[in-house]
Amino acid sequence: MTQRTSPSTSCRTLPTPSGRKGRLWSAGTLAVREKAHRLVALVVALVLLLVLAVPSQSALFSEFTISDEAELGRKFNVMFRARFPLIEDPEIVDYVRDLTGTIVDVMPPIAFPINVHVVRNDSMNAFATAAGYVFVFSGLILNLDNEAELAGVIAHELAHVQQRHIAQSIEHSQIASAGALVGMLAGVFLGSQGKGDAAGGVMLGSMAGAQSAMLSYSREHEREADNIGLTSLVDAGYDPRGMIDAFETIRRRTWMGGGGDIPAYYLTHPGIEERIGYIEQRIARYPEEVRTQHKDSGRFDRVKTLLRARYSDPKIALGYYAHEDEGSMSCLDRLGRAIVLSRLNRIQEAERAFARALACSPGRDPLWLRETGIFYFEYGQRQDKAVSYLQEAVLRNPRDLMALFFYARILAETGKVDEGIAMMQRIEKRLPEDAEIHYYLGRMYGQKNDMFHAYLHLCYARLYKNQKQKFLRRLDGLKTYAQTDGQKKELARLEKTYKEWSQYW
Repeated sequence: MTQRTSPSTSCRTLPTPSGRKGRLWSAGTLAVREKAHRLVALVVALVLLLVLAVPSQSALFSEFTISDEAELGRKFNVMFRARFPLIEDPEIVDYVRDLTGTIVDVMPPIAFPINVHVVRNDSMNAFATAAGYVFVFSGLILNLDNEAELAGVIAHELAHVQQRHIAQSIEHSQIASAGALVGMLAGVFLGSQGKGDAAGGVMLGSMAGAQSAMLSYSREHEREADNIGLTSLVDAGYDPRGMIDAFETIRRRTWMGGGGDIPAYYLTHPGIEERIGYIEQRIARYPEEVRTQHKDSGRFDRVKTLLRARYSDPKIALGYYAHEDEGSMSCLDRLGRAIVLSRLNRIQEAERAFARALACSPGRDPLWLRETGIFYFEYGQRQDKAVSYLQEAVLRNPRDLMALFFYARILAETGKVDEGIAMMQRIEKRLPEDAEIHYYLGRMYGQKNDMFHAYLHLCYARLYKNQKQKFLRRLDGLKTYAQTDGQKKELARLEKTYKEWSQYW
């Protein structure tokens, strides 16, 4: 499944589709292609070229209004989601959104709703772009040690949004002409494709790379984001050293990797050493009860395990678990190892590992049930077990659309097509731009010989996988089935969506 819209921090979502950048809904997920790293910078450049040309001359060269920023953010959001793989697993996305919401609740008012996405990418990155669109990379979570560190990163990024720093930077950028803007972006991005910038120019302490490199966040902006972010981190009940520890990890990665996936522009950004210094001074002035406050990282550890096991390179992930004696493994690590073994098609080992993981799961945890059910659905010969585990997972956690997705597929495959369609439609309402949902809906309607809706959903599947030629061929077929007024209206909506979406291909 590939949801692309996220109306709020409380929105519930799932994993992405086969065919786009790897199949995020299946246990046999492929690693994200490395070239996606390099594309990030280009996409950010293109979206800024597109969006910054939209406002009127007065808006571009003087006041950059909330309306202008909202339009910029919307266009950036559509382009980014059209190009890069998002993780839609509700276990992961709900956690990051809940964490973000906790910080937003203690911050000064923000002019925009906050929209959070988790990007499937190994880079240690996060950024909040115009109008409150927040992108957290899976690599960031995997490289941090606890929830306070992740909260520190997100609090800093939200502070940029709350203070509208990108709007201020645009207003003060003194861009003389559109031609000058193009030249500046070309200089930034043609020079950013070398070693050390594969992550595409998005990093802690910045907005999108193009924005930060072109518009030059000032030291005042960074200090303001650090200070507001630290205050919000403390007010939300986190250890204030979470922000420091995240910065230290970034600095350590820079030293160890010669830059690694730290964007080149960040290395000359307002000094991380200086920022660590003044944040430490602020922390030292807090009373001891604040400096020692703590929040449990149980959900963070759970999400980190799932990211490692299901969404990172399985061979590397298996190496992580190989360092532990199986007898002393935590129940969470047992589950992670079972998922990795299933992704490597080591089926008999995986089945035994799932049995051991499920036996120690706390209170028949629905995540353990879901993952075991998915294993039996995709790799096992026992569909009765898949049905049993997925059904129990859905009953214990009705919000888990991933479990619901696989359960709907089982229903359709066992002849209960109408029930499968009804269940998949519930998921589609929450994830209207997920290619894999549309693909299986199309197949289910095909089983009913409802060829209009079969072709309609297969068209959407091709659209959201960015497969233009296959989409157009499906569209030609769909037109032959559009007979009623209602069908023609649905066709018109599809064509409108294609017009908006395809401009970013």
